This record gives sequence, structure tokens and C-alpha cells, in this order.
Amino acid sequence: MSEEFNNHLSTFILNMKNGKVAGSFDTALHTVLLLKRLVGSTRWTTAKELMISIKKVSEQLMDAQLQETSTGNMTRRVLKLVREEHNAVVVEEAAKEGEHSIPEAGSSLQNILFSRPNDRDDFNKPTQGLKSAIIDSISELSSELEACRENISAQALEHIHSNEVIMTFDKSRTVEKFLKNAARKRKFSVIVAECAPYYRGQELAKSLADSGIETTVISDAAIFAIMSRVNKVIIGTHSVMADGGLKATAGSHALALAAYHHSVPLIVCAGLFKLCPRFVTSYDQDDDNLLHSPHDVMPFSTGGLLAGVSVFNPTYDYIKPDLVNLYISDQGGNAPSYMYRLLTELYNQEDYDLA
Repeated sequence: MSEEFNNHLSTFILNMKNGKVAGSFDTALHTVLLLKRLVGSTRWTTAKELMISIKKVSEQLMDAQLQETSTGNMTRRVLKLVREEHNAVVVEEAAKEGEHSIPEAGSSLQNILFSRPNDRDDFNKPTQGLKSAIIDSISELSSELEACRENISAQALEHIHSNEVIMTFDKSRTVEKFLKNAARKRKFSVIVAECAPYYRGQELAKSLADSGIETTVISDAAIFAIMSRVNKVIIGTHSVMADGGLKATAGSHALALAAYHHSVPLIVCAGLFKLCPRFVTSYDQDDDNLLHSPHDVMPFSTGGLLAGVSVFNPTYDYIKPDLVNLYISDQGGNAPSYMYRLLTELYNQEDYDLA
């Protein structure tokens, strides 16, 4: 790797650790742009060499932020693009040389799937024009990311109807855009749980109210009492697991349980860049969570009380797929049980484990 690229990599890692690059979307976009720079500015001759370099960079990024899954997700997307572009170039070269890479008419589906040149999966073979093709594909991926929120918000009118009462939690830029887009043609009210101890829900409520949406702020403790009046719960998430579960802001699990008890649909707005190929069999708050300073929950000034209790301030909650009714992604709505199928479209199975 070039010294220039290493400088960009170090700067990105430092920005993640300092919180200058925070959130799944910003991290995913910066990861894609960094990998695009890796493809264009480093020297490599085969797809195999490039994939090894990408995995090495991804390992450093994931070590910098263990709880941020979007870096690994974008690495897997780029690795699949490298494989696809390599195969496409090999097919094109074979066609120029007169090899029959297109199956004959009447071939079975199995023959179509497996009819390919013998060397198409040989990633150690140098190919002409591969670098420019990969860079173009990564550029399309970054454009897809930038248009993610617009594509999700465009579906708002299909899910929000007039005179409905919507409850949401925390401040999600995707959910905010989703609600504001629906308010262009629908009149509805929104109840926002304030999301203590950082009270980002209040920021969302102010933004919605400034846009002319009837908004009410409630404390987190009032969620269960108010839920019986709600028609839908719409939230964002940090990451989506392969089994359809999700890791969202701490407090979301109580909201999901309240919605389940009152039979209120829980809708999750999440871009596909948040989909992680991990099945959660058991959620460990110590290994799978990020703990903030307890000062936000209980000030250090109460030193006498703190000496006798242990205070935890987790960042995330895990919500089981049974509590979720629908995921709305930039490619449409899907049930939680369909998430594992989307994995095969987004990632190559060999890249699930980036080690």
C-alpha cells in the first residue's frame, strides 16, 4: 500500500475513535470511499491480491470500532463487486477468443448456473481493464448509499395514513426523513419518546414540529401507558442481523415489548448497508454492547450512592425478530424472515467471515 493511502487510512481510523465519523451511514460511506481509493491508488495485478489488501484494511477498521458493523458490511459488498467484475472481464476475454461461454438453447437451469469458463473463478489470473470496472462499480455503490434515505422515504405514503398516531424513539435521520415525506400528503400525529439519558428524541420532536407535524414528547417511562393509543411504531436501527433481529438504541427493547403486548405493528427503517451476516443465538451485553460513562445516568456528585451500586449505561438493545413486523429498506419492504435471503444478494458467502 502507498504511503498516501496509509495516511488516509490512519486519519479515518483516528476520526472513528474520536467520534468525528459516527453513525452507521457516515461510517459506511467513508469506508466505501476509502476502499475506492485503495483500488485506484495501490498497485495490484490480480483480483486475489486486491481482495487480500481489502481484507487487511477491513481488519484494521473493524478493530478500531468493534461494535460498528457497517465497515465489515461495506467490505463484503466491495469484495462481491470485485468477484463479479473479475468474472465479467474473464467472460468478455473468453468471448473475444472464441470460447463458448453462453449455454446452448435448451440447457437446464443447472447447466446455465455452472456453465462458465474453467478459469472464471481463478482470481490469480491478471485481467485487463479490471481496475476501471471495479472503480465504476464502487462509485455506483457510493451513489446507492447516498440515495438510501430518499429511496426509503419515498415509500412513506404506503405505510402512513391520515389521522394515524405514530410513535418513534430516539433521533434517526432515516425515520425523520420518512415522517417528513409522509407529512407532505398525510395529516397524522407523532409521539416521540425522549430517549434518556441523551434526550435525542427531543431533537427529533423539535425538527418534526418545525415541519408542521403535530408532535408530542413523552418520557421513556410512559411508553407502555401510551402504546394503546398508537397505530404504528416506526424506529431506526444501528444494525440488522441475519436472523431478522436488530441492534438499536438502548430502550428500544422496552418499546418493542410494549408494541408487541398491545399488538401494534413495529416497522424498522434501515438501509441494506446495515444488514450484517451474523445470526444471534445469544446476546451478551458485555461482548456485544458498548458501555458509556455512567455519569450520564447518575452524576458522580452522588458519590456515596455510587459506592454501593454498579451503574451501567449501555448503548444498544437487541430486539428479537419476533418483535418486528416489517423492515423498510431502500429496495422495499421485507419481513424479518426474509433477511437471510437478502444476504445472498448482497454478499458472497465466502466473505461472511473476513478473517
